[in-house]
Amino acid sequence: MLLSKRPEMFLPDQWPSYFSKAKGCKVWDLDGKEYTDVSIMGIGTNTLGYGHEEVDDAVFRVVRDGNMSTFCCPEEVELAEKLIELNPWAGMVRFSRSGGEVNSIAIRIARAASGKDKVAICGYHGWHDWYLSVNLGENDALAGHLLPGLEPAGVPRGLRGSTIPFTYNNFEELLDIVNHNDLAAIKMEVCRNMGPEDNFLQKVRQLATERNIILIFDECTSGFRQTFGGLYQIYGVEPDMAIYGKTLGNGYAITAVVGKTEIMEAAQKTFISSTFWTERIGPAAAIASLKVMERIHSWDIITQIGKEIKQRWQTLADKHGVAITQWGIPALAGYTFESKNALAYKTYITQEMLAKGYLAGNSVYACIEHTPEVLDGYFYELDKLFADIREFEDGRDVMKELKGPVCHSGFKRLN
Repeated sequence: MLLSKRPEMFLPDQWPSYFSKAKGCKVWDLDGKEYTDVSIMGIGTNTLGYGHEEVDDAVFRVVRDGNMSTFCCPEEVELAEKLIELNPWAGMVRFSRSGGEVNSIAIRIARAASGKDKVAICGYHGWHDWYLSVNLGENDALAGHLLPGLEPAGVPRGLRGSTIPFTYNNFEELLDIVNHNDLAAIKMEVCRNMGPEDNFLQKVRQLATERNIILIFDECTSGFRQTFGGLYQIYGVEPDMAIYGKTLGNGYAITAVVGKTEIMEAAQKTFISSTFWTERIGPAAAIASLKVMERIHSWDIITQIGKEIKQRWQTLADKHGVAITQWGIPALAGYTFESKNALAYKTYITQEMLAKGYLAGNSVYACIEHTPEVLDGYFYELDKLFADIREFEDGRDVMKELKGPVCHSGFKRLN
């Protein structure tokens, strides 16, 4: 049900798809085998580690007291107040339980507030029709926005042209889109694999203001990883709406869109409603997670861990004479071998690390449980594999070492 968890994305035919238990940065499969997760930590949901006791205790309390009733839960008010405190330019909040739906909520509100239809996007914003309609054109237009090959099957063709992609750091491309389209919103990730250049974010903000376009920052992935809130804080650029998810509840389902009052009030003149957005576990988990984050400055911890990981990757690459390209903010770090066999090398590393008890590919989403001991063990094993990569580059056949197919690089239809 989640593309990013398909075994084909990691190690086809070998990846243990299902887990029985998770704690800290350890995961146990259905056979009870233990693995150290030096990979994507629940697709980026658990910066405090799996099964954090303080967060879980808060959830257990609301489960005992009742998760759902005819009334609303007060936790949603407390959480809204906290998010507005962290985003003082905002005045109202809407909650949901997944990233795709909260992105759709933000687009609905922006369209209702502006009275316009078209949206310019940069980055990954979920699976809903409004976003996937980008690929209704002749080209795989979303290929540069995280995953290539996303099929728009089932998306109404009448939506073609309603969502228009632009390339990160290419302001002239965005300006051309704005000049030729009456936009409701510009929706973008603050940063994914690279940072802004030449005051890109400041230019986008100024353009949105001048043309009366709502600027939405999607912080579902980047939020609470480098600041206590949105990554936008680092660059001194405030949006009109911001979206949070993933790590907000440390593994429990909760997402939020915060926005300026005059924009968010438009939610009252359209229909945005769902029964399970009112359950209690999500907000309770988020409140507890934010308290832990604030107390220990988790964003500083995972940023330092990520910086160390990136430095040690480069040290291994230099030691063995292999070329890599690194990407991502420190807490969402990754690397790619500069080779025509890059995908096969990634598969080989995943295969060999799995045999040693590690969930590890070519990226690490840092959590506070990635202790020095965990990283030392990870890099001890990785050192040997980088030596193998050097041999593969010198002529040894990597394909003879793989015990199954090469991992996928994007969406592929499963028959």
